[in-house]
Amino acid sequence: MAVAEVKAEALWYVGPGCAEIRAESLAPPAAGMVRVRTLYTALSRGTESLVAAGRVPESEHQRMRAPLMGGTFPFPVKYGYANVGRVEAGPSSLVGKDVFSLAPHQTLMDLPEGMVVLLPDGIPASRAVLSANMETALNAMWDAEPADGLKIAVVGAGVLGALVGFLAAKVKGAEVTLVDINPARAEIAKAFGIGFAKPEDAPGDRDLVFHTSASAAGLTTALNLCADEATVLELSWYGAGTVPVPLGGAFHSRRLKLISSQVGKVAPSRRATFTYRKRLEAAMALLADNRLDALLAPPVKFTELPARLPDIFAPQSGILCQLITY
Repeated sequence: MAVAEVKAEALWYVGPGCAEIRAESLAPPAAGMVRVRTLYTALSRGTESLVAAGRVPESEHQRMRAPLMGGTFPFPVKYGYANVGRVEAGPSSLVGKDVFSLAPHQTLMDLPEGMVVLLPDGIPASRAVLSANMETALNAMWDAEPADGLKIAVVGAGVLGALVGFLAAKVKGAEVTLVDINPARAEIAKAFGIGFAKPEDAPGDRDLVFHTSASAAGLTTALNLCADEATVLELSWYGAGTVPVPLGGAFHSRRLKLISSQVGKVAPSRRATFTYRKRLEAAMALLADNRLDALLAPPVKFTELPARLPDIFAPQSGILCQLITY
């Protein structure tokens, strides 16, 4: 049955700290496409706050494009990659099913069938917005390949850091500590069954340290917590900014390693067996844990989003993952 042209609305970042909702028309979906009506999206406070501020470096404009974004950096741009919706038109096997996609904040959209992933049984649509962050955390664990019994610290208890801590706790015999300047993050650590410490109280002599705070102070803390010949896995993205790195002192004599991890490529240790889609499916399966709901902030209505963004992105907001309802 033909689907008539319909209207959709999407969030666009149009200037530093400024966003608006724009209408757009959707023609009847073409062959190979599915029409998805959004149920929930989530804001990535790290990456998306840099996009909203216009701080994506020119050298990274192409690499930082979200798969389904609109416009071009710096502005105007339709951005986002944590969308959960219900299929309204497409293959009969998908119609009526809830799916995740790396789509922006938009009420209704047509997507290539291959870019939607069915939600696993038992995972609520609201929690599935964590899929992209969980995929990043899983890729980081694959990059680190922690052995059993390691002493592990995660510096920065945002959504990504919390998810890394959640996965690190699954390593047999691991001693995991979540480190953050915000003492309220201790509740997240407690929910996940791992330790918590403020930077000045964090235990040292760690074999592996994940850094996710996107701050110079956090990176310094990560290096300071290392045991000899330990590894710091850097997950932070600093946008157009630069940070001082304390590579003097005992950095070389202690033979520390500072390596990067980024979700844009599957970790080398898994490339032979995991496609991007399989990695995302594996990450989504890991969301079958009710404790992860603690990362979701009370929902904000899509129509209220432009006015609420400054408060959501404010460093003092305390928000981890901002859920958006449609």
